[in-house]
Amino acid sequence: MTIEEAQNLVDQWIKTTGVRYFNELTNTAMLMEEVGEVARIMARQYGEQSFKKSDKEVNLADEMADVLFVLICLANQTGINLTEALEKNLDKKSIRDADRHKNNEKLR
Repeated sequence: MTIEEAQNLVDQWIKTTGVRYFNELTNTAMLMEEVGEVARIMARQYGEQSFKKSDKEVNLADEMADVLFVLICLANQTGINLTEALEKNLDKKSIRDADRHKNNEKLR
């Protein structure tokens, strides 16, 4: 699936199943909530925190998909083509960081 296809699929889901988009502020808050859930899993699975009994059934892939879903909702609502945005962002990073990481002693 391309990013454009994902944006269209989410838009169709919202219009048929979700009834309508939540407003942008609500979706921004939901995005932060979903990112927090990913952070919670990462801290326990890869960091030093231990899992609680209630955390045992968590699914990192599903939580990351929740983040992507809400981000796509926000992009759709604000008229952002995520394919174009990502391409421009990678171009910017490629120019800005052309030698930066190669010359970073911390990354060796």
